[in-house]
Amino acid sequence: MPPRSTKTKKVREEPVIEPESIEPVEPIQQEVETVTFKKSHFYAVLTVLAFAAGILLGYAVWGVDSAGGGSTTAAQAGGPVVEAPVTEEPQFIRYDIPSEGFPSLGPKDAPITIVEFSDYQCPYCRRWHDQVYEPLLAAYPGKIRMVYRHLPLTSIHPDAFSAAEAAMCAGDQDAYWSYHEKLFGSESLGNSVYIQYAQDLGLDMDAFEACINDHKYQEAIQADSDFAVNLGVRSTPTFFINGLAIVGAQPLDVFKQVIDKELAGEIPK
Repeated sequence: MPPRSTKTKKVREEPVIEPESIEPVEPIQQEVETVTFKKSHFYAVLTVLAFAAGILLGYAVWGVDSAGGGSTTAAQAGGPVVEAPVTEEPQFIRYDIPSEGFPSLGPKDAPITIVEFSDYQCPYCRRWHDQVYEPLLAAYPGKIRMVYRHLPLTSIHPDAFSAAEAAMCAGDQDAYWSYHEKLFGSESLGNSVYIQYAQDLGLDMDAFEACINDHKYQEAIQADSDFAVNLGVRSTPTFFINGLAIVGAQPLDVFKQVIDKELAGEIPK
């Protein structure tokens, strides 16, 4: 049977981010948080029998930060990125994820575009940034364009939205990525921290503070968040490799397996 044709889906539904009053549940001795992707959206993405075991192993030891909190396995939540059905041909779903006009790093004509939906206060986002981000770029020099889009989970991360605004304001002075690094390296967030980082980078403080106080990028950040939620994204970090979804702070090997197959032309367009 030939491979199923590539599909692009975009289903709009009402956002289901949990209300502010719900307390997050932090894992104590396990590293897996709830994955609450809609099964109809992300079920059977990248079903590749040759490396399904390796992907699923990643879910056992790496986590995601979820808007709903709680603790369970990806399989129980119904949202693993990879499934390995025995009786069906592999299915590949590419999602239409705009990448132009957002903060990006790397060649515009790179064969691999990775769009990351993330949150500056998310511990799993920080862990991925600290452990995977630089080794991934180093493994594919000149072949990856990283695009950062905002998904601040404000119900559990009260400073995430303001941090995103500060990063975008730094971007007005061509300092987005330097500021981005400082935010992910910070133990705390808040206005005094944002001001200190802007001073450290030598930014025009009048312009930076005016941008912050005017909430210049509030609508843009909210639009990022709304897009992700309407698509079905519920957790941070979530990545799209040329439109193919990977959920959670997965290890380097998980990304390499998908990227290698994509570069080799083994995944249908």
